[in-house]
Parts: sequence; structure tokens; C-alpha cells
Amino acid sequence: MSTSSLPTLPAAPASGRPDVTAQLRDALIGASFTADGLLELLGAPAYAALARSETVPALRATREDSPLAVLVRLFLLQQPVPHTRVADVLPVDACLESGWLVRVGSDEVAATVDVRPYGGPGGEDWFIVSDLGCAVGGAGGIGSRDEGVVLGVGGASTTLAGLTVRTPVASALDVGTGSGIQALHAVQHATRVTATDLNPRALHITALTLALSGAPAADLREGSLFEPLKQGETYDLIVSNPPFVISPGARLTYRDGGMGGDDLCRSVVQGVGELLNEGGFAQVLANWQHVEGEDWQDRLRSWVPRGCDAWVVQREVQDVTQYAELWLRDAGDHRGDPAEYQALYDAWLDEFEARKVRAVGFGWITLRRTGSAVPSVTVEEWPHPVEQPLGDTVRAHFERLDYLRAHDDAALLEAHFRLAPEIIQEQVGLPGAEDPEHVVLRQHRGMRRATKVDTVGAGFAGVCDGSLSAGRILDAIAQLMGEDPVMLRDRTPAQIRLLVEQGFLEPA
Repeated sequence: MSTSSLPTLPAAPASGRPDVTAQLRDALIGASFTADGLLELLGAPAYAALARSETVPALRATREDSPLAVLVRLFLLQQPVPHTRVADVLPVDACLESGWLVRVGSDEVAATVDVRPYGGPGGEDWFIVSDLGCAVGGAGGIGSRDEGVVLGVGGASTTLAGLTVRTPVASALDVGTGSGIQALHAVQHATRVTATDLNPRALHITALTLALSGAPAADLREGSLFEPLKQGETYDLIVSNPPFVISPGARLTYRDGGMGGDDLCRSVVQGVGELLNEGGFAQVLANWQHVEGEDWQDRLRSWVPRGCDAWVVQREVQDVTQYAELWLRDAGDHRGDPAEYQALYDAWLDEFEARKVRAVGFGWITLRRTGSAVPSVTVEEWPHPVEQPLGDTVRAHFERLDYLRAHDDAALLEAHFRLAPEIIQEQVGLPGAEDPEHVVLRQHRGMRRATKVDTVGAGFAGVCDGSLSAGRILDAIAQLMGEDPVMLRDRTPAQIRLLVEQGFLEPA
């Protein structure tokens, strides 16, 4: 299905008829068309299948004619529903007049947009509006460069929402807002929110998302990336889930940035540096190239703007064939003419070969504007499971950087620490061995890191409850182990720094 065959979204139903939007919202919530309501009606397997663009389980689960089933068929499954049945659930005539619904056939109505229930972090009932067929699972081949399809909730957008630092701020910027998910989160804790997008349809749908969710409005500006911003504007928080796909041409507006290689992602990361207020955060999802003869970590370090601390986490790496196949399937090219598919596949591989790209990485980039003379740049690979939301974990990471910068080794030995919550110790070795081969500390929250420690490190972490200074603990360990306390004090601060940096120890 292409958007050219869909009913045209009305010019501005949210701003033109806010009374209808409010009535629609009340009706949706009244019928339990919420994230919790959907899970209860559909069950976990059918609910999860929707995220994979599989609708058959949900169709089976909505055979009964309950108000909630009617709304699921109408807004999520794009099924025409009899006018009289919809009238029992929604203010149908007002929705028809304002453009949320259109008449089809002799006595049925259909939705003009997808509306997906979305639970806010505080249990709020929100709704994400998107183009038909795009609220669940992704585009699935919908859209073209000219049509400018607007996607709904996807894994990338929820990942970024969970990563974002959620502290109250005066100003926030959402670059490439799409259907407005990041802006919806931001208006909850930012006094002023600006959202930009090259696609005017995306800005219109963002306005619908905010209005239907009962959220404050945002300042919506049309243009590419930072172009719509005024001279001198700065922000406390910047988020971006840009069209980061590295492709041989900007075929699809929703995913292809139109720049060569990973230049778009680099431009976004470098561009936010001058827009951040002191202490402000910028958080971006990105793809980056692994180029033959080049360290990918050095490539990412070169992106970091001056005056910013950075934490870059590579979550996944795909070789060029896997990457090309993923995004060819995303566009539905695998379902078309085999010869055309082969030509497109060849074009991707030609592009990568010309750039000497051997793989593509995906991950998170967080920047913080700092006054430090020597900013900290951490680039790491962490493909393991994490616990979302991670916003507090991200904020704590940078707070620990500040702490470590302010404490030299002597100050560190005078400081008091406590073991972070939910840290366990594992001893690894051969069965029956008197001593373990190594000891591992493992987190059960946040990044869920694991790190090897020696006997001193394990003993030190085990007794950190905030009551004794690090130096006094090391003196006691030296006495127990028969070691020189001065030498132990000299060689242990590096290990303490690592445990603090990674979140195993917290300043007391």
C-alpha cells in the first residue's frame, strides 16, 4: 500500500478543531484504547506480533464486537467499520468533518491515520499518530521519496526515548521529529520545545500526536536538521533520531538522509556542539561506517565537537551484505522484480566498496557541554542486554566523570564509597580449586556491566559501605594480605577509578 492511495490527511484537524480532538481522546480512553487495554485484549503474543507487522493474531483477537475491538480494527489494523458501530464508540460525525475518518463504501468509515496507544513513563495515556500502515512494525515498503511517509513507534524511537536524560530544563530541541514521539516526551519536562523536520507532513502529524495525547504544543519548524533555527538559539537538551540509513541514494525520506556515507550522522553530532547550553545534553542515534584501515573508535572520536564530553556506545555491527539486505527488506524491495532487487543490492555493495566500508555500526551518542579544559570521550562496544529506561544511568555516568576529574589519587584515597545497589560477585574457576581463577562483579541494573577484579578489588568493593575512607580500607587489606600498604595505595587508585567510572562504586 502506498500513501498515494490513502485518504488525504486534512490540513490541520488538531489546530482547527481542538474540541473534536479532545472528544476523540476522551472516547479512546473511555473505551480502554490504551497500551494496557490493548495488551489485555490482544494478549502478549498478538501484541508482540503487531510490532513485527503481523496483523493476523490481532484480527483474530478482535472478532468480538466490543468498543475496544472496533477501535483496534479501525486505527491499528486499517479495517473499514460500519458507520453505526463506530458511532457507538466515537463522535463519528465530528471525526468525519474534521478529517480523522472518511466514508468508504455505502455505510462504512475508515481512519485516515494510524493512532497507536503509547504509555508514558508516568503511566500517562498517550497516542502516537502516523501514516496508515506505519504505526506498527515499520514502513514495510510503504512510501517513496516524494510521498514523505511518516512512521509511528519503532524500536529506534523507543530506544532514544528511554536513553534521554529526563531532568527539568528550560529548552529542548527535537531534530527530525517524525511523528513527534521525542517531542511528546520533551514537553513533559521542558518549558519550551522546538521540533524540526524536512517533511511538512511530519510536522502536521507531530501536532496531532501532541494534541491527541493532551500534551502542550511545541514550536514546529520546517527545514533540514538545524536550518530552521534562529541565530543564537541554544538548548539545554537536544535529541535526534535522524534518517541515519547509509544508502546509495535518498530513496525514502523517512530513513535516508541524502548525504554520502555516514555524513548525515556526523553532521548532526558535530552540529549540536554550538547549540548546547553549558551542562546541556545532546542524545543521538546513529549509524557509522567501519572503513578498511581505520579504527572505528577513532572515527567516532573525530565527530565529537569541541567543548563536549562524549559517551558513544556501539550496540550492533553488521557486515555490508547484512546491512543492505536489512534495508532492502525494509523498503519491500525483496517482494518486487528479482532483477530490480539484484540491481539495487549491487548498488549498495558498489557504494560500500567505493568507500572501503566493511561493516556498519549502530549505537547511541551522548554529548554534554562541559567547561572542563580536557573533555572526556568514551567510545565503547556494548552489545549485551541493558535495562531501559537508561536516562538516569546516562546522567549518572557524566556525574561520575565530574567527580573523578575533581579528585586526584590522593583525594580518591581520602574519599568514602559504597557499593552500588544490586551488584553481585561471581567467582570463576575449576571445580574443587582452592582459589578462583578470577572474580567478576556484575550489575543487575542499568548497563548491566560485568568487570573482572583482582583479590584486592573484590575485597575493597565488598566492604565499601561509606563508613571508612578508601585509604583506610586498603590499609586493612594490606595488613590481612601481608602487603606493603604504601605500595597498595600506589597501585589501587586506577582500579578504584574504573569501578567508579563504570558505576560499581558510588561516592558516599
